Amino acid sequence: MTQHPITPPIELVQQWDREWREQQNAPVIGWSANLLAYVATRAAQWGADQELEACVDWMKRMGYWGDDGKAIPALRAARRPKPPSLKEQALAALTLLCKGPDATAFVTCRDTIRRALEQLDD
Repeated sequence: MTQHPITPPIELVQQWDREWREQQNAPVIGWSANLLAYVATRAAQWGADQELEACVDWMKRMGYWGDDGKAIPALRAARRPKPPSLKEQALAALTLLCKGPDATAFVTCRDTIRRALEQLDD
């Protein structure tokens, strides 16, 4: 699974959890680590999306469309890139695999290539 580019590190999510529990004098039981990570990630993504849209609005108000009108779409594409397709991941994995022997890279590449091949029609 490809991770969203704006995802807080798990250590930061755990720190926020500890801080909240200390402030609330809350017990350790409660939210699962997965739920906490999910909520923190979605909150970070939402905040980043709000900031991007505020920047786009500012660019529009200031007239920064660019001569060809592509500045704002280019900004959105650069700041919210689409994750690579499985085909692109498999090609990158194959390239990495051909560069040299590395056991960890080999397993990762092999698994990506296997998933891509499994999606192909027979």
